Amino acid sequence: MRKSVFLVLALASYAASAIAAEPIKIGMTEPLTGDIAASGTYVADGAKVAVSVINREGGVLGRKIQLILEDNKSNPKEAVATAEKLLSGDKVPVLLGAWGSTLTLAIMPRLLDYKVPMIVETASSGKITTSGNPYIFRISPPSSLEAKAFADKILNSFDPPIKKASMLVVNNDWGRGAADEFTKVLKSKGIEIGTVETMTGDATDISAQLAKIKQAGGDTVFVTTGIEQLTLVLKQAQEQRLPQRFVSTGGATAPDQLIDQAGSAADGSYHIVFFTPWFPEEAPHTDLAKAFIAEWKKQGYNPAGLTDGYRGYDGILTAVAAIKKAGKAEPAAIRDALWQIEVKGINGDIKFNKVGPSGSESGQSTPNIFIVQIKGGKVIKP
Repeated sequence: MRKSVFLVLALASYAASAIAAEPIKIGMTEPLTGDIAASGTYVADGAKVAVSVINREGGVLGRKIQLILEDNKSNPKEAVATAEKLLSGDKVPVLLGAWGSTLTLAIMPRLLDYKVPMIVETASSGKITTSGNPYIFRISPPSSLEAKAFADKILNSFDPPIKKASMLVVNNDWGRGAADEFTKVLKSKGIEIGTVETMTGDATDISAQLAKIKQAGGDTVFVTTGIEQLTLVLKQAQEQRLPQRFVSTGGATAPDQLIDQAGSAADGSYHIVFFTPWFPEEAPHTDLAKAFIAEWKKQGYNPAGLTDGYRGYDGILTAVAAIKKAGKAEPAAIRDALWQIEVKGINGDIKFNKVGPSGSESGQSTPNIFIVQIKGGKVIKP
């Protein structure tokens, strides 16, 4: 009898230890294939770097982190399918993703169904934090914040000054939202708007839109799209000899990749970014930025991806900080903890403010915003 009791106790102890040793899952959905695969892959790489660093340092709550990464294929339906798999199949207590605004918006109803929080690392549509989803916590800037910061802190640095601008944007929630917000703030500064042109995400011939922009005149074109399409825009603009300077928005343009793939067509272009790996001293937490860059390179990832990779890194830091604060890997506890944490991130301090309808607010952090220029095949401070 005594042996049976000891055996039961031993088995119970073993089972408890096994449960404690199980890794804590973090789900992630990113566009690893499709129209915006380059940026999505960079973000995923950043998350992998963060997980490796955290696990090397002992994990969280005495357990390792397991990143479960799914490919949403740059498609809203696929994004929903990946979220369903992560939430119902893998039963992750927190999600990270999904790069694009349309992809993120498609997933959001599932968060309400499963009551699982999601850290939004890239998407910028204002709808994401104003639609009344209390499981959304965004660390990237909405287009409204980006446009306002540009107008307040960057606009006056252009020489010659911007007097008339046109917009060329991808025809989705991200692009249309950016066009609306930048048009609004530029008009408020007395700048004339020429034309607003859209393009589908898979368009490879943008010559018609560029011809209209050229005809509209002006001195500047604001472009909102992924790195793949932006490369085509700059090349075709050079072919049509557009005289306007180009400014990309959204922070997802990987200027080093543009230099490699667009060549001389990228020269003179400006790019709004949220992390400046060429100038880590500009980061709010310089030591953290330098350590991230070193770890990224040590693990063999493409240096061009650092401007997107930091998003995945900061997203994982945020999730782990919330898990640690919660003291357990349960969705409700993590969601509550997300309101309480303050995280030192690559982009700056991450702390969530309430946005949206009263009683069902989403969380929004306030990131830092910078601008760089490509000149002579190098990224410089303009």
